[in-house]
Amino acid sequence: MKEVSQHSFELKDFFKKNTKEFEEKLLSEAVNVKDKIDEILAIGNIDLIKNAHKLVVYIIEGKEKELQLFAKQEGIAWATHSLTLSFKLEWVQAIRRTLWNFIEQYNELVDKQAALDFFRLEKEVNNRVDTFLNTFFINYSTYKDSLLTAQRELVENLSVPIIPINASVCILPLIGSVDIFRTSVLEEKVLTEIGISRIQVLIMDLSGIGDMEPQVIDHLMKVINGAALMGCKTVITGLRAEVVRKMIHQGLSFDHTTKTLGTLQQALKEYLVS
Repeated sequence: MKEVSQHSFELKDFFKKNTKEFEEKLLSEAVNVKDKIDEILAIGNIDLIKNAHKLVVYIIEGKEKELQLFAKQEGIAWATHSLTLSFKLEWVQAIRRTLWNFIEQYNELVDKQAALDFFRLEKEVNNRVDTFLNTFFINYSTYKDSLLTAQRELVENLSVPIIPINASVCILPLIGSVDIFRTSVLEEKVLTEIGISRIQVLIMDLSGIGDMEPQVIDHLMKVINGAALMGCKTVITGLRAEVVRKMIHQGLSFDHTTKTLGTLQQALKEYLVS
């Protein structure tokens, strides 16, 4: 076990020393995705390069729990922002090929005894990549189905898509225009759902909202305060600059108990448990 751990440590060190070469090779492998990196970053604030490094480290170190949690976060994030699945699949497979290219280079540098672990490493690495893909697609599909159902209700019944991701945490992704009428519907649905489902944390993602009038912002803040009175903490993600500017000019600010984070992914990392 110590030999395998040492082997993983040395491989991770080799990977870190050759980070630039890894990125260049990865981009050459991901033919279709490389031109979409900036677009995906702009749409969902998802940094594919940074996430590739994180995934590789989890694979090399054999961190199964972290790997599955990361895949779950990614699945929900990609579903929320309706990002193309084929790009994700191509990207992860490109990571797999690039990682094996570097493992081959690494094994050429080590002694023969360490190289004997190659086939065991091959099985472990491929299993971990497959675990990531399976967990990602399961969570993407599950969350996407819930999101589509909720959005259908939104169109048909002017409902509010409150989507549970575990027993105590729910996501409320607001998309499109939000007026006083919709915030009134939102108030009723949020408070009712908190009472029924005993929601402890409500992640309210506003990345799909380009602008809101001051009175709407004020009403939204009152809904958040009402949720707090019922024991539910609200986490705001994805506030756009236009909304923040209006809040500043109107002297509006969220209660100190309300947490704000830049992206939905940050909230998922903090509040999502496997």
